[in-house]
Amino acid sequence: MTGRLLDRVAFITGAARGQGRAHAVRMAQEGADVIAVDVAGPLPPCIRYDPATPEDLAETVRLVERTGRRILASAVDVRDHDALRSTVAAGVAELGRLDVIVANAGITVPQTWDEITPESFRDVLDVNVTGTWNTVMAGARHLVDGGRGGSVILISSAAGLKMQPFMIHYTASKHAVTGMARGFAAELGRHGIRVNSVHPGPVATDMGSGDMVAEIGRTMESHPALGAMLQGFLPAGICEPGDIADAVLWLASDEASFVTAAAIAVDGGNVQF
Repeated sequence: MTGRLLDRVAFITGAARGQGRAHAVRMAQEGADVIAVDVAGPLPPCIRYDPATPEDLAETVRLVERTGRRILASAVDVRDHDALRSTVAAGVAELGRLDVIVANAGITVPQTWDEITPESFRDVLDVNVTGTWNTVMAGARHLVDGGRGGSVILISSAAGLKMQPFMIHYTASKHAVTGMARGFAAELGRHGIRVNSVHPGPVATDMGSGDMVAEIGRTMESHPALGAMLQGFLPAGICEPGDIADAVLWLASDEASFVTAAAIAVDGGNVQF
C-alpha cells in the first residue's frame, strides 16, 4: 500500500463487521492506527437482522493487527455519550493523536408507514442521529486541539439524498445525518477540519441476515411500484463494503484536502431514480 494515512489515528464506530470493519482494515493498510467501537451485542427489538458479536469485534482486531498497525477496540453503544467520550479520550492518550472520525454505526428497519411505532421511530433516530452526533462530539475536540486539521466522515445513505421506501424513520435519520455533516463542516472548517457525508446504496453486509430480506420483500408487496427506487445503473446492483471503504479512505486522505461539506454517493447511480 501507499501509506496515505501513515501514523494517523482513526476513530470508527460500528467497526465489528461490514462497512465499519472494512473502514478499519483499509485505513490500517494505509498506515493508520484505529480506535474501534461497536455495540457488539443486542440491538433494539425492532431490528430484523442478526447483531454483531464480541467475536466479530475480535476478528476486526485480528485483521487490523495483521497489517502491523495498532487497534484499541471497545464494546460501546453510540447512544452512550459519556462512554464514547471516555473511550476516545483513552484511545488518544494511548495512541497519541486523532486525525479521522468515521461515524459509521447505524440501524435500519423495513416497516410500512402504518407499522412504525413510537418505539421503533425513536430507536432508529437515537442510533442513527444522536449516535452520529455523539460520535463527532467525542472526537472533534481532539481534532481541534491537535492543530493539524482532520477529516470527519458521516456515513449516511442513498436514503439521505432521496428516500428509501418503507423506511420513513431511516430516511428521516439519514437526511438528518446529511444536514449534520454540512453544519459541522461550516463550524469546524476554520480549524482545517473537513466534514463530508458518504451515501451508500445497497451493500453486501450482515444487515441482510436474519429476517431482513423477507421483511424487505414483505413491505415491497404493499406497493410494488416503489421497488424501482432501489435500482441503480450498474449491473452488479449491490456493492461490497470495500467499495465504500475506498471512498471513505479517499476522504480521510490528503487527496481530498479541499473537499468538505460534500455528499458523496457510492451507490451505482441509485440516487438518480
